[in-house]
Amino acid sequence: MIEIETCKSVDVIDITDRVLRTLQESSIENGILLVYSLHTTTGLTINEADGALINDILSLLQRIAPRGAGYLHDTGDGNAHAHLQATLLGNSLVIPVEMGRLIMGVWQRILFFELDGPRRRSIFVRVLSDLCEKTG
Repeated sequence: MIEIETCKSVDVIDITDRVLRTLQESSIENGILLVYSLHTTTGLTINEADGALINDILSLLQRIAPRGAGYLHDTGDGNAHAHLQATLLGNSLVIPVEMGRLIMGVWQRILFFELDGPRRRSIFVRVLSDLCEKTG
C-alpha cells in the first residue's frame, strides 16, 4: 500500500518510484502490476510528468466537469466535480512486467490525481506473476 498525504485541493503526484519499489520488493520477473486508488475523488493515469502537460490535463478536467455546475451530488458534499473528474481519469492501471521491469515508454510516469484534497490517500499495488513463471 502506498500512502499519500496531499497538500492541496487539486494536486498531481508522480508515484512511479514508489510503485517501482513495490515491484522490486516482490521479486516477480514476469506478469502484471496493478495500481488501484481506494478513493472516488482521485484518479490515476500514465503520461508525461511535464508541468505544462499536467496543467493542460487539469484545465481539460475543469472544463469538462467544472466545480459548482449544478450537480445533484453537490447538495451533499459539494464535490460532485471531483467525482466526475475522477471518473474521466479512472481509478486503476495495469502495467506489464518483463524481466523484473515495468514495460513503460521513456517519458511515461504513473501519475496520481488528487481532486478533492487535501487528504490522506491510499493506493493499493499488487504484482501478479505469470501463471507459467516458476517460483522457488
